[in-house]
Amino acid sequence: MIREPFLDGWTVGPKLGAFEAPTPESAPRPVRLPHDAVRDLPRSAGSDQGVHTGYVPGGVFEYAKTFDVPDAWRDKTVRLEFEGVYRDAVVFLNGDAVVHEPNGYNGFEAVLDPYLRYGQPNRITVEARAHRDSRWYSGAGIYRPAHLVVADPVHIPLDGTRVTTPDIDAARAIAAIATTVRNGTRHTRTLRLTWTVEAPDGSDVASGTAPVTVLPAADAVARVRLAIDLPELWSDTAPSLYRVRTSLAAEDGDVIDTDAAAFGIRRLQVDAARGLRINGETVKLRGACVHHDSGPLGAATFADAEDRRVRLLKEAGFNALRSAHNPMSRAMLDACDRHGMFVMDELTDTWTRSKVAFDAAPGFAARWRHDVDALVAKDLNHPSVIMYSIGNEILELGTPAGSAWSRRLAEAIRERDDTRLVTNGINGIIANLDGMQTDAAPGGPEASDPNTMMAAMGDMMAAANASELVTRSTEESASVLDVVGFNYAESRYELDRELFPHRVIVGSETFPSRIEKMWELVERLDHVIGDFTWTGWDYLGEAGIGRVDYSDEPGYEPTGTAGPYPHLLAGCGDIDITGYRRPVSYYREIVFGLRSEPYLTVHPPRHHGRPTATTPWSWDDSVSSWTWDAEPGAPVTVDVYAPAEEVELLRDGISLGVATVGVEKAFRARFETEYRPGELVAVARSGGREVGRTALRTAGEPGITASAERAEITADGLGFVAIALADADGVVASDADRMITVSVEGEGELVALGTGRIRTEESFAGPSVTTWNGRALAIVRPTGPGTVTATVSATGLAAASVTFSVS
Repeated sequence: MIREPFLDGWTVGPKLGAFEAPTPESAPRPVRLPHDAVRDLPRSAGSDQGVHTGYVPGGVFEYAKTFDVPDAWRDKTVRLEFEGVYRDAVVFLNGDAVVHEPNGYNGFEAVLDPYLRYGQPNRITVEARAHRDSRWYSGAGIYRPAHLVVADPVHIPLDGTRVTTPDIDAARAIAAIATTVRNGTRHTRTLRLTWTVEAPDGSDVASGTAPVTVLPAADAVARVRLAIDLPELWSDTAPSLYRVRTSLAAEDGDVIDTDAAAFGIRRLQVDAARGLRINGETVKLRGACVHHDSGPLGAATFADAEDRRVRLLKEAGFNALRSAHNPMSRAMLDACDRHGMFVMDELTDTWTRSKVAFDAAPGFAARWRHDVDALVAKDLNHPSVIMYSIGNEILELGTPAGSAWSRRLAEAIRERDDTRLVTNGINGIIANLDGMQTDAAPGGPEASDPNTMMAAMGDMMAAANASELVTRSTEESASVLDVVGFNYAESRYELDRELFPHRVIVGSETFPSRIEKMWELVERLDHVIGDFTWTGWDYLGEAGIGRVDYSDEPGYEPTGTAGPYPHLLAGCGDIDITGYRRPVSYYREIVFGLRSEPYLTVHPPRHHGRPTATTPWSWDDSVSSWTWDAEPGAPVTVDVYAPAEEVELLRDGISLGVATVGVEKAFRARFETEYRPGELVAVARSGGREVGRTALRTAGEPGITASAERAEITADGLGFVAIALADADGVVASDADRMITVSVEGEGELVALGTGRIRTEESFAGPSVTTWNGRALAIVRPTGPGTVTATVSATGLAAASVTFSVS
């Protein structure tokens, strides 16, 4: 079998109707997949997609590629595998419609056999649409990888080998392997499957074989149970991965197809008394919700970018991700398997009631089984996946019809995979939205915006979620779940322990500003197995939901949670879109009990004393820096996060005072002092004993620094260049932002350039961008083996370069 990337040689342009004339502006341009068709389109305040996408417009796009089909393929089956096309994709071959996939997050196949023209070039086109169909930035186009597959008519299909480990003890584990064989011929075939299991060190540890007879135009499933001695168990702390190699041999013994699948051996248990257990050990989920975009890359999904996100989130203290609110990419699942990151993979944001004008709700009743099939088929071999979520803040969930849908979806998941837990992100306020809006703001314009309504409710939100209305209306939908996910409903945690003593709960979505309260509940209550913050990694769209406004700004008008143009990013991630950790990330790490060193962060002196307007998704406007464009003696607010009783603050060795930790907020001590260049030191103490210290120093003369995260990359990978304005000791000048330009030479191209600035009109396409808090990120994509050099320059500063070796 041939299975190869199908990424080069494409063009993309606006899809023209049959009666539309082409113009110079509509001319197709060459692209390489994966590709986001809308990332670089002009943004404007008048975009009909508005704040949802960060004011990025939508459109209808056509991708095209011509490829040769040799005569030798006449006896083969030829298909294209798409890991994701957003959205409402239609694939054509030589003008003939091959397949239609409405769901922008499903992987799917296009079987080309009926439409191929052998011995000549063939033209494949793919249409994709994005228009007011998402509550966040979705991107558009062939944004995930595509593969060309040329196989024998009798073959193992995509996701054809499934592995479960139903029987595990210290001495041995059973790998139950099921392989599907597909017969596309007119004749019955009897073939032989052989399976070989590789241990994490690459050695072969088990094997088996079995014949399989497949009727014409049918599938057959062959199974084997292989014993693995002294199994290495997969967990978040030891993500051991096994691999099964499968070969399919014809009657004469010739191998006609092969397959390989990674899997992990782990036990998964949950109950209200002992919580979540992995391999018999209780685990609390330190969770992050993540959207699917890749920041400066837009929605384009690259394995290296997904791996980087998972790695940095793990390093920041998270051990679980919730894919919000759509199925996770294959590349991110692979990364979660490798790095030991638990996954809650989510089916959808809507069922039968729409949330935006042209979302997927109208077709849900007709296609839900197809979507469930695609989700489970993709996830089944991944040990990182421990929960399927059947939805998020479903509007109809509190109705009898919604309860029936809850049961239908949960049972459909279990029919396809009964080895994992089923949950749902329930928001009792959203499930009773009509009544809640009326109570919160009768007749008010904000009643049409649930996020603004929830943000404005304050303490009333807790009371509403704990109300008899929410208890009664969500009981049946919750009862069908193994784990009840609650969005912004921590007021139910202790209540439900009394009302529903066998109920297991996870905080499926919570406010980042309240993590210290959330985590105290998670640690104290056995039946609450974890917390998923909104969000772990910042994202495009839902623009400005986590912003901090200065309300005395001339012309300021409150806009609720919707950030006015040119807001582009949500601004609520622990980690910004470039991979840089924001102060909230370090605070969370301390709350989790994973960090003993205190953390210093400073509010910009130029804003001292100004009134702010925030949302529950906001964090303080502060930066871990003691380099400011401010006069010596300017008043400044300094925060120290510490797992301690008190903190002493010193500047150049002189004490500025001692503050008690936790007076206004747990794990935080706040100081009002003066800005003077030098060294700022925080010393944390408990019981009179020093437990940690940290320091910030004023930067000297800044220059450009550029560093490669990895100097050696593969031809199908990415090179990440961290850019900073820093002095000779690496201290970043965070208050001296300026325009920088990136040029690339050699075997590669600049594919993205960006910062964590949430309000911007600058393009991710480069080649120039204004740094944010002294930092930026450039991303280079190889065009072939060799070397590629990225050079960063700015007026008046010496340029800096990094070189990647590409293999």
